[in-house]
Amino acid sequence: MKKIVSYLILSFFTALITILIFKYTDVNNAESTEKKQLVLPSQLVSNPINYNLTNVDFTKAAEKTINTVVHVKNTTTSMGYNSIQDLMFGKPSNRAQIGSGSGVIISPDGYIITNNHVIEDAELIEITTNDNKTYEAELIGADDKTDIALLKINAASALPYTIFGDSNSTKVGEWVLAVGNPFNLTSTVTAGIISAKSRDLSGQNTQSFIQTDAAVNPGNSGGALVNLNGSLIGINTAISSQTGSYIGYSFAVPSNIARKVIEDIMEYGNVQNGVLGVMGGALNGENAKELGTNLTQGFFVTEVYEGSGAQMAGIEKGDIITAIDGVKISKFSELKGFLNTKNPNDIVSVSLHREDKQLVKNVQLAKQSTVNLPPVGILKELSEKELSEMEFDHGLVIQELSEYNRKEWMQDGINKGDIVTSINGFKVNSISDVQDALKKFNNTAYRVEILKDRREKVVYRFR
Repeated sequence: MKKIVSYLILSFFTALITILIFKYTDVNNAESTEKKQLVLPSQLVSNPINYNLTNVDFTKAAEKTINTVVHVKNTTTSMGYNSIQDLMFGKPSNRAQIGSGSGVIISPDGYIITNNHVIEDAELIEITTNDNKTYEAELIGADDKTDIALLKINAASALPYTIFGDSNSTKVGEWVLAVGNPFNLTSTVTAGIISAKSRDLSGQNTQSFIQTDAAVNPGNSGGALVNLNGSLIGINTAISSQTGSYIGYSFAVPSNIARKVIEDIMEYGNVQNGVLGVMGGALNGENAKELGTNLTQGFFVTEVYEGSGAQMAGIEKGDIITAIDGVKISKFSELKGFLNTKNPNDIVSVSLHREDKQLVKNVQLAKQSTVNLPPVGILKELSEKELSEMEFDHGLVIQELSEYNRKEWMQDGINKGDIVTSINGFKVNSISDVQDALKKFNNTAYRVEILKDRREKVVYRFR
C-alpha cells in the first residue's frame, strides 16, 4: 500500500514538472517568434481571423487602434485679403490656412504614417494624440505617387502604436474598421467590409486601392483601416462622392504598399521601385478571342523591355501573367500594386500561360528607370557610359512616344531615341529630375527641350 501511495505521489510531481517545463518552453518560443517578426518601424503580423463568428465583435480591434490614431493639423501661409479695406486698397497680407486629417502611430518612438495630401506644403505640422497631448511633428519624407508621408514626433514616453497586417491576404467581404478624425470629430470608428481590391481610380493603372464601405469623410484621410485583429491593412485616402462627403465607398492605400514606401524613405530618402520590364494590359473576353486563348483573366504581355529582368528570365510577347509569388493577377492595377511592395533586385516567381502551357519564371526586378512625360511619352534614364558615348552630360532618351500625340511628333520629325534635355527650364538627367521639374508647374504646364536626331535643339510648349 505504501508503495502504491509513493508511486502516485511521484507520478503527480512528475506530471506537474512536465506541465511547468512545457509552459515555460512555450512562452520562450512565443517570445522568440515575436522577436524574429519585429521589423522597424513596425511589425508584420498575419494572425488568422475567425470569419465564422455569429456576432462580430469590433471592440477589441477598436480598443487596439483608437489610441494609435492621431489628429494631424497642418498650417500654411498664403497671400490674401483680410478685410474689405485691404481689398479696396490692394494690400494683400499673409494669412494662415489650416488643414487637418489623421495619422497612425506605427512605432513606440513616435513615427507616424499619414497621407501626403494631408501635410503637403505645410509650414507647421501639429499632432494631437487621443489623450489630448500636442506635439510638433517633423516631416521625414513623402511620396506623392502613393500619397503616403512619414512624420516623427518626440514624446517623453513610449507611445501606443499599430502593427502592420498583410494587405495581400485580405479578402473581399472581410470586416474592417476605419479609425480617424472626420470633421474634426476625434477618435471616430466606423465599420464595413472590403468591397473590392486593386481598385484604380486614375484610369491610368497607377493606383491599387482597397475599396471599402466603411464610412470615411473629410478628415479621415491618413487614418487607419484595420482588420478584426486590429492590424493595419490600409491607410484611408479617398472617397467616391459627388458631394465631397461619404456616399457609400471609400479607398485605402494597402498596408503592404504603405509599409514599403516608409521603409524606403527611412533607408534611402526616396521610394525604390522594382520593375518587371513588361508592357501590356488586362485580359477580357474580347481580346482573349483575338489572342486565341480560353483565359479571360490575367495580364497579357505586349512588349518585353530589352535588358529587363523579364527578358532575361525568358518572358515573351504574348505571354499571359496569371500570378506573381502566388498572388493572383487579373489586371494591371493588381500587377502594379504587387510590384509597389517590392524592391529592385528582389526575385519574384511569375506564373504565366503560353500556348496552353503553364510556366513559372523567376525574375529579378530592376530599378525603375523610366518616367511618363504626358505630352511626349515614356522617357528612360541613360547610363554614364551611354551619355559619354553620345557626348552628352545630361538628358533622358524617348523610349516610347505618347500614343495621343504620336502622329504629330512623327510629322515634326521627333522619334524614339531622341533626347529630352530640359523641362520647364530645368536640366533633367533622372526620374526624380523630371518629377521635380513637373512639380514646379503643378504638372499642368510644360516647356520641353528636345534634341531631334540627337543634334538639333527644338523647344515645345504645352498646357
